[in-house]
Amino acid sequence: MAKDVTSEKLACVIARVLDDKLGKNLVILNISKVSVLADYFVVCSADTSTQVRALSSYVREKIKDAFERLPDNYENDARNRWNLLDYGDVVVHIMHREERETYAIEKFWNHAFTVPEDVWMEQSKEFAEYSQV
Repeated sequence: MAKDVTSEKLACVIARVLDDKLGKNLVILNISKVSVLADYFVVCSADTSTQVRALSSYVREKIKDAFERLPDNYENDARNRWNLLDYGDVVVHIMHREERETYAIEKFWNHAFTVPEDVWMEQSKEFAEYSQV
């Protein structure tokens, strides 16, 4: 049975997990007021397709461990340059930096609220892999 967690907390923890594994240009978009697709999008860049795949696997593993939850759906393109983890209320986009620039998800969803980094860092601090000195 999955542990109870709010969509906001899940998005923040996913962002933290990606940050711990050196995901780049992390953004959390609160789309709950502008779409029925999900409550949050977590968007992250990677420099190589290998890193895209590794980040996706790491998120799946850590969220399963923390919340006993697997994505409802998982998609990736043939070249592994855009992976999508769909947790229902939170959708994670892990993209090669070139695809991120091309598709500009943040620009498309510019009417969504962006969760500031200090907020998601604070909300996910107990899930930090590395303690800050």
